[in-house]
Amino acid sequence: MELEKPYYSITETAEMFNVNASLLRYWEKEFPQIKPYKNKKGDRYFTRKDIETIRTIFHLTKERGFTLQGAREELKRGTPVASGTDAVVLSLERIREKLLGLQGRLDVEA
Repeated sequence: MELEKPYYSITETAEMFNVNASLLRYWEKEFPQIKPYKNKKGDRYFTRKDIETIRTIFHLTKERGFTLQGAREELKRGTPVASGTDAVVLSLERIREKLLGLQGRLDVEA
């Protein structure tokens, strides 16, 4: 997904991840890396950096099953986290290599 605006409201950000705005407010308390801009009314506006951090937290907790503490530690380590798409591509590449190896064996036997 390509981010086009400099700031996104909490509603827009929640829709990107198909979660409730309350979850984003909770994650904001739990993860110091999320620092949305707040106007005088207290409305939250997330930057691209915030959204990337939320994407990582979402991936770790919702897709990979990490606890919040585990996700917090992973973010502190700063290790790059493969997105769901990256993991699928890596898996498919491994499968392709195995299939090509099997094809090579079949060609030798034939």
